[in-house]
Formats: sequence, C-alpha cells, structure tokens
Amino acid sequence: MTTHRKIAAAALIVASAGATSANAYEFGSPGWAQKPGITLGGGTAGTPPPGLYSFNQVFTYQANIVGPGAPNVGGASTPVHAAVEASGLLWVPGWTFLGATYNAVIVQPWIMADVGGPINVQQAGMHNTFIVPGELSWKLGDSGFFVKTGLGMYVPNGSISGPSGLNNVGNPWWTFQPELVVSYLKDGWNLTANLYHEMNTKNSITGYRSGDIFHAEFTAAKTIGNWTFGPIAYYAGQVTGDTSSAFYNGAINVNRYNIWAGGGLVGYNFGPAALTVWATHEFSSNASGGTAGPPGVDTASITKGYSVFANLSFRLWAPDEPATPPKRPMFTK
Repeated sequence: MTTHRKIAAAALIVASAGATSANAYEFGSPGWAQKPGITLGGGTAGTPPPGLYSFNQVFTYQANIVGPGAPNVGGASTPVHAAVEASGLLWVPGWTFLGATYNAVIVQPWIMADVGGPINVQQAGMHNTFIVPGELSWKLGDSGFFVKTGLGMYVPNGSISGPSGLNNVGNPWWTFQPELVVSYLKDGWNLTANLYHEMNTKNSITGYRSGDIFHAEFTAAKTIGNWTFGPIAYYAGQVTGDTSSAFYNGAINVNRYNIWAGGGLVGYNFGPAALTVWATHEFSSNASGGTAGPPGVDTASITKGYSVFANLSFRLWAPDEPATPPKRPMFTK
C-alpha cells in the first residue's frame, strides 16, 4: 500500500467542499483551500519506488452551517453539499537530495456544490490546480520512521466569476501550503501525523486576505495481507485573522474557526491498483469573531458534517531494470 499512501498524501487535493459556506472567510469561500481529511486515506512520509503514478479521488461532504451567525429558515439549519473528483500524477524520478528521496505532484480537482435556503446557491466547475514542485522524504535508518517535508500551492486558475471572484468554485488568490509529515511504517503499521499550513495571498479582485489555516491529520492503520484498516482523526482551524479591504469598507466576515473530526478507513491492495475508502464525522465545529453584521452581533459561521472519501491509485510507468551482462561460463575450452 506504500504507493497508494504516498499518492493519497500528495493528492491533493481537493480543495474545498462547499465552496459557498456562509460567512466563512471572505463570503463565497469555503474557509480552506484543501478539504480537511483528504490525506487520511493512507498519506504517509514514505515514498513509493521510482515511476509515474496516477490516482483518482472522489468524496462527498454533507453538512450544515453552524455558529452564532449561521443562517436558517424557520430554525432549520442551512445545508451544504459537495461532490468532488480529482485526478493527479505523482512523479518519483529516483533522485536523492541531502539523503532524501525527491518527488513531485500535480492534481486537478472538480467540484459540484450547493447551499440551501436562505442562501440558495449552486456551483460547479474547476477548482484551483494543486501543484507540489518538490517533496523530500527521509528514511531514518531501520527504525521504521520517515520524515517528509515539501511545499504545495493552489494556482488561481479555477472557475472564477462574479464581482468578488467567488461566484464559482475557484479562488482568485494563491494558497501556499508547507507541510511536515512524520510516519512509523513497519510490521504493517502506518502511524502518521500530517501537519500542513495554508497561507493565502490577497484576493486579486477585492484585496481581501483570508487568514491562515492549520491542518493536523492523524492515521493509525494496520495492514494484514491485502487489507488495511484503522481509526483516523483531524483538526482544522483558522489561526490568524482576516485582513479586509476597501472593497468591503473594512468589514471582516470571520476571524476564527475550529473543526474536530474522527472516523475510520478500510483499504484493499489488488496488486496493480489499491483502493481505500474512509469516512469522517465532524463532532465539533465552532466559529467566532464575525464582525460584518450589526454592532455587537457575531456573524461568524462554519460547516459541520460528515465526509466519505475514496481513492484508487496505480503505477502508470516504471523505469526499466538495468541490463545485466550474460554470465560467462565457469569453464571454457
């Protein structure tokens, strides 16, 4: 399952589940670039053998908007739904640098999302492309521990429309994502902590800058034969405040949110391909600091729900084995 784990980690992805949750970040943004929980399907600090790998990942997010400023209709929470598909490539050329193995990744997500009343918004299109120019993975001897670091980025090339650039699923800004992954991979165990940080540039249309987001995702899986299973968990939270602009007359939608989730995964290695399915439930979501509404009214909100992910990964190409000269006979005449 090493190949699948590495690909899932890279992948991506996918940025964003309900690209329209109300008052999370700049209005019209989901509150993050990468959907929390996306690396839990086996992403580790390890790296597969040299080659070119492909993956296809899908997930659904079913949630409600919560928080002091959450909209509602007659007391009923506003629902948010999203369906996401992402395809990507992982390249492992076999290069080493400072004792680490190098790889690069590119992923393209596609999103369909809707928000119920009283907002009533439906969107579909291409999300920002995710590119990882380089990751470095160190194997710490025979201890079973691996450490990986890298830098990914979401390029503002998605479906962008509207007066603020947020009427569709693309974001009109760059998101840079440094990461640190630590794994124990031995005797069939995958114990992984994946920490990454989203840093956004200003919206190129409005000048608004959404705050930084910290992600921490944890896997404790065991492989027995071709099967892999185990518990998973994640935290995602906004750790710096937004910076408004003249476009909004200095108003800020939300400064902080915190999401905690738990769940489980199961995977099967078919040999040529590996499939992993995992599900998470957000048991705690809270938001505060919204100041866009009337004085003294906290308009902050964020989503709370459950997700189901699936990832299929396989190797497209492997380098040729080095040719070996024919053995000479032991005795010659």
